[in-house]
Amino acid sequence: MIEEIKKLAKGLQPDLIQIRRHLHQHPELSFAEHNTSKYIQSQLDELGVEYSVMAKTGVVAMIHGKAPGKCVALRGDIDALPITETNDVDYASKNIGVMHACGHDVHTTCLLGALMIINSIREQFNGSVKFIFQLGEETLPGGASLMIKKGVLKNPEPKAIFGQHVFPEMLVGKVGFRFGPYMASADEVYLTVKGKGGHAALPERLVDPVLITAQLLTGLQQIVSRRSNPKTPSVLSFGKVAANGATNVIPDKVEVAGTFRTFDEEWRFKAHKLIADFAQKTAEAAGGQCEVDIRVGYPFVDNDDQCTRVAKNAAIDFLGADNVVDLDMRMTAEDFAFYTQEVPGAFYRLGTRSSVNDEIKGLHTSTFDVDERCLEIGAGFLAHIALESLKYE
Repeated sequence: MIEEIKKLAKGLQPDLIQIRRHLHQHPELSFAEHNTSKYIQSQLDELGVEYSVMAKTGVVAMIHGKAPGKCVALRGDIDALPITETNDVDYASKNIGVMHACGHDVHTTCLLGALMIINSIREQFNGSVKFIFQLGEETLPGGASLMIKKGVLKNPEPKAIFGQHVFPEMLVGKVGFRFGPYMASADEVYLTVKGKGGHAALPERLVDPVLITAQLLTGLQQIVSRRSNPKTPSVLSFGKVAANGATNVIPDKVEVAGTFRTFDEEWRFKAHKLIADFAQKTAEAAGGQCEVDIRVGYPFVDNDDQCTRVAKNAAIDFLGADNVVDLDMRMTAEDFAFYTQEVPGAFYRLGTRSSVNDEIKGLHTSTFDVDERCLEIGAGFLAHIALESLKYE
């Protein structure tokens, strides 16, 4: 069946390019993917595939094989990022300030392509395939969590779920896998350091929140370096510090925003308490106060061994062993993690780089783009993974 899937994927390539470019031209932000959702629905209507709308803009489609059997799920995300595209291409974003800079247009296209392939050969397999076009991956609380609450993993319950993500560092034609923990949990950390502002030349009359913040930013790193297990990767980073003062004005407060990431759920929540205690007590010792708001985000992505083995072996059969890569752990995050907390799953990478000589067009940048040959590969391989997974109990 591999050669049949490859032939079908190749035949779909012109359509996949058209779909991807339409999506790329019309990106929408998380939880506002109304036109994107309607476009996906229109594609499904043309195919005569049953589907339902979930959490306002998510779409869930089902294809049943010739006989009852188990269900497996494939997931693609549909939202874009608040970035203004700078690529000089005729399919550049028409929505100023919004761009598919993380490849979700590719993910959606490949999922639609896989659906088209599986729909055309539905008389050749037993069981069902659930296609999850998921909203809001880029923003808390994560569309995956919302769709799970709405029942996306029920009626029927998938025995396995698979998702792919573009990888601009990897050559097109290759895919990458990792067994076990792959991507980190991600929580947002907000600190509001309060003091007593005034004239910068009279510090003895003030409680300087800027100085307290400086102590916090350096001191909080001890949470990672001295309180965590060195064998468990952890990152605490602060990317925003806002002190609305001047050269001669100490402000009343400083606002700080950052992220905490790790691969251990028990340590994750212990660290939250350590961060809050350290920040509050350090501020109090200096005569100020610190309000701490830690917003729990995505758990870590945990690739199930059996699912990953099935997917990796399928890749070797579909693409050849030379095109299958072992991946390192990443401190970036993905709300696909919510699915892996509920059912066995595997999340893998799809190469999108044209050649080793090409500049890497990084994710979340205004110049991100892909070699569109990845569409045929991504769609065909997703379909192959689903059908291979249906063979296993």
